[in-house]
Amino acid sequence: MAAKSFRWHIPVFLAPAVLVYTAIMIIPLFGTLNLSLYNLDGQNRIFVGLANFKTLFGDPRWSASFWNALGNNAWFFIVHMLVQNPIGVLLAAILSSPRLRMAAFYRTAIFVPAILSFVIVGFVWKLILSPIWGIAPGMLDWVGLKSLYLPWLGKEAYALTTLALVSVWQFVGIPMMLIYAALLNIPQEVLEAAEMDGITGSSQFWKIKLPLILPSIGIISILTFVGNFNAFDLIYVSQGALAGPDFATDILGTFLYRTFFGFQLQLGDPHMGATIATAMFGIILIGVCIYLFAIQTRLRRYQF
Repeated sequence: MAAKSFRWHIPVFLAPAVLVYTAIMIIPLFGTLNLSLYNLDGQNRIFVGLANFKTLFGDPRWSASFWNALGNNAWFFIVHMLVQNPIGVLLAAILSSPRLRMAAFYRTAIFVPAILSFVIVGFVWKLILSPIWGIAPGMLDWVGLKSLYLPWLGKEAYALTTLALVSVWQFVGIPMMLIYAALLNIPQEVLEAAEMDGITGSSQFWKIKLPLILPSIGIISILTFVGNFNAFDLIYVSQGALAGPDFATDILGTFLYRTFFGFQLQLGDPHMGATIATAMFGIILIGVCIYLFAIQTRLRRYQF
């Protein structure tokens, strides 16, 4: 039996993507890891090993900012998990109903914000919520709830949650579309068998559809985790690099930006910036590994 010939077209077609990915992702990643192991001694760059990480986690001047940013990042992620993803699942379940009219229009309308620029979204919502010229006070007054209005972006207790909900509004269409596609891929024979057993409506969703789309929900969850711990744009556009008020909206992305590039009177420190970026990479890597080895393997039993 003749050996199979090598399929040259596979590496040929993969090569451009691999080269581009290596140039803009892999090489900068290793460059960042290398930069975090050095520091400046006058004009000379010296190898310091893990000393920068010791400074980041042990020096109160750095650790207080780092843990504040990490805590804010965690809350940013929790809001998305508890609000965005359940709403996305609910919308997908509703839009997948064959009885719903104009479903394509609703899907498009909900998904459109996800393709808008962070700059546009941040600027527009900052205008909407402004206590001076925003329309939010007027809209609440129109429904008799003006007493509930607060300058949310200016209060430490509410600013981060407000921006997280703005992000939810922008990106809820992504989990909706992924879950919608998963629901459409459920074999019709399974649903027909459930109907013959008298399982219909919401009961069919909870007992039949939901277990079958759990792998998709798991993928959405890890994408949400990675995206939220890489977040930067919306906070920067809305609150600036200082992530006010009083660093209440400071996340790892804005902390990294100020450290690496400097801001106002603060000089940039590329080595400590690279250390923060490496810490972010480690956090995301640990989260992805936990998902792949502890969660995804358990969800496979629901797949066909």
